[in-house]
Parts: sequence; C-alpha cells; structure tokens
Amino acid sequence: MGGRGSGRYWHWDTKATVADLRSIDVRRWARDGLLDPGRSFGWQWTRDGERVGDIRVHVLQGEVRLNYRTRDHGGDWEPMNYPVRLLRTPCHLGGERVWFACPVIQCGRRVALLYGGKVFACRHCQQLAYPSQREKPFERYQRRAEKIMARLGW
Repeated sequence: MGGRGSGRYWHWDTKATVADLRSIDVRRWARDGLLDPGRSFGWQWTRDGERVGDIRVHVLQGEVRLNYRTRDHGGDWEPMNYPVRLLRTPCHLGGERVWFACPVIQCGRRVALLYGGKVFACRHCQQLAYPSQREKPFERYQRRAEKIMARLGW
C-alpha cells in the first residue's frame, strides 16, 4: 500500500514556494522613493541579522538595471547585469502605480514582485507556488480558525 513518499505529496516533484527565494518588491522601492531616474542603491537580504545576499540597482528612464553575482550549488560566481522594464499605470484617484515587467523573454507580465533564482523573474516563470497551496485541508481550516480567534482576542 502506498509507495515511496506516500502520504507526503509535498516532498516529491512539487514546486518551490515564494518563501524559498529572495524577492524584490517594486512597491516598496516606489514607497521609499528609490525609483528616481539616475539613482543607484544597494539592496540586501538578511537572515537572523546576517547578510545572505545583496544586489546593486541602477535606475534609468523606464527601467532598472540589476547587478549581482550568482552561483549554482557552490559553483563559480557568475556576474549578472540586465535591465528590467518599469511599467506605470494610472490610479483612479490620481497618481500612478509602478510595476516590473518580467524580464524573461516571451513573458513580460506586469508584476509587483520578482523572485531571484539565477535571474529575477515572476512567480510563473520561476514556477513557484504560495505556501497556502501546499496546505492540507485541515491545516487551512486550522489557520483560518486561528486568524478568527486572533481577531476576537482569544
């Protein structure tokens, strides 16, 4: 009855989740005023107070240029330097919203988050799932119940 990994479907041949990769958020950069053309800044990720990754960003007219180093499974470091287009859409009550255009060829999706692998790309191109998509039904119900109890102050 059952085979290897039976009953543990999330361990075999499943997608990684968005929590597994580093991400960049254009909404945060816009909110912090970092997307002015001609500006350069560094961005870093930390875990337990220790830096685990960094990237240099150069803002140009209508795009940002990402500059960083990457390596596969402990191999040699490879420099990466490529542009990511910025798209702008008007808001109903004035102003505008900034988006990334996924840099993967033949994708170009308008997204707020890009996830880092070798290349920063959208969730669909990286084939990522959300953690809630991996939950069993009883775990989902439990999470919902805990959220309701927290709202009620239990």
